[in-house]
Amino acid sequence: MLRTPTADELRRIAAEHRLHLSDAELESFRRLIGRALESYRRVDRLAAPAPAVAYPRGPGYRPRPEDNPYNAWYWRCSIRGAADGALSGKRVAIKDNVCVAGIPMMNGSSILEGYVPEFDATIVTRILDAGGEIIGKSTCENLCFSGSSFTSDTGPVRNPHDPARSVGGSSTGSAVLLLLGACDMAIGGDQGGSIAHPCAWTGVYGLKPTYGLVPYTGIFPIEHTLDHIGPMARTVEDVAVLLEVLAGPDGLDPRQRDVQTDRYHARLAEGVRTLRIGMLEEGFNWPDRSEADVDAAVRAAAEAFADLGATVRSMSVPLHRCGYDIWNCIAVEGAAALMVDGNSMGTNWKGQYSVSMLEAFARGRLCEADSLPDTVKFVMLMARHMREQYHGRYYAKAQNLGRMLTQAYEEAFREVDILVFPTLPMKAIPLPTTDELTPEECLESGLGINHNTCPFNVTGHPALTLPCATSEGLPVGMTLVGPAWSEAALLRAGHAFERTGAYTVSRVS
Repeated sequence: MLRTPTADELRRIAAEHRLHLSDAELESFRRLIGRALESYRRVDRLAAPAPAVAYPRGPGYRPRPEDNPYNAWYWRCSIRGAADGALSGKRVAIKDNVCVAGIPMMNGSSILEGYVPEFDATIVTRILDAGGEIIGKSTCENLCFSGSSFTSDTGPVRNPHDPARSVGGSSTGSAVLLLLGACDMAIGGDQGGSIAHPCAWTGVYGLKPTYGLVPYTGIFPIEHTLDHIGPMARTVEDVAVLLEVLAGPDGLDPRQRDVQTDRYHARLAEGVRTLRIGMLEEGFNWPDRSEADVDAAVRAAAEAFADLGATVRSMSVPLHRCGYDIWNCIAVEGAAALMVDGNSMGTNWKGQYSVSMLEAFARGRLCEADSLPDTVKFVMLMARHMREQYHGRYYAKAQNLGRMLTQAYEEAFREVDILVFPTLPMKAIPLPTTDELTPEECLESGLGINHNTCPFNVTGHPALTLPCATSEGLPVGMTLVGPAWSEAALLRAGHAFERTGAYTVSRVS
């Protein structure tokens, strides 16, 4: 029921905006608001458009703990798509920040628990249209705002290689389910490395596409300029097949502009003989972060491309070392504006809004703010301080610097086709052994490890993460980055490396 604000409510709002209004002025504005609310009432009576739900499905179920030993599933279901297509026979797990109509979506947070989307995300419809079967929702980090795997309100996701260690985040469950053989393909989301991290620490493949290549419609966002969604699988071939299904404009996502798609699967056989590979030196030897065995393994893997016919050389992009700082300024203030102040949807963009998600998240956030993870609490506090004191100056400057960072990589791409570096400078880190973490401890594990991945969320360049070695029984991840829309070249290179047998993805029970 829409109502006109009281005089006291309007006086409070005016004071928050530092407006000095007389009682007569306040009453005049109150009457104006009352008349303007008639438009809102008429809008309330209109039916808004929403994508049609094309394939029947039941409500699914929450798996029992004994059937979910690593806590990688949030929800199980079976939604069968078209009778045939590129994904016929493929079982697909959907990250639980993606809307699947009729299936509960928690996004790792008790704030959203009980919310059931009313329409399918574009990528869900495309998977089903291509003959895929959606078999459930994979666990993700709390509001997807962590690079480790312990913040979900359903409990930590454990690494099958060593259950005492992190999977990486936030696409935690998707990577583990692939490793277990519980699905054939999976969806991951990425705002700072959330596809790359769990792929590197479990030893599966994942692609963060060029910004806008895959539509984000119907997916819980974090920051519109950083949001990416992409495919994960146990083979490069399956990543390529799934990407072909997902890629292309849908007319509903403002992130998409001049999208260029390709025949990713058909081009895998082209190999790497024409490719120039550059080892990004600033991606190695991070002070106090890099582990020597990880650096050595990735260098050896990069050199293997020379044996496959590519040229391999060293490359330097000094501004890469500033990428995390640029990303941090955008992520903190941008995420607070969109997720918190904008109640998950924000404003000032054209496309398909999920009104029910907005309402569910807003109610939960206002009633249960204390249950938010420390990563989000930090963003709320830091962003409000920066806005009040500096009025968005650093967000704006970081966005401008993002273009400079993009140009720095583009200059490197004049000399090489692909940059190679460690996905994460260290192997999988231990999970916390206690729930009583300080905010500093939570942030260090959750947001303090993505220095090599987050710059490409700022620039939007595509990044393919692939396993390249093991050390001390744990996988080591290597990332390949190329110019915008160069996914075909990255997948060609990844496929050629995969076929050397240097690392074979084996199911872990």
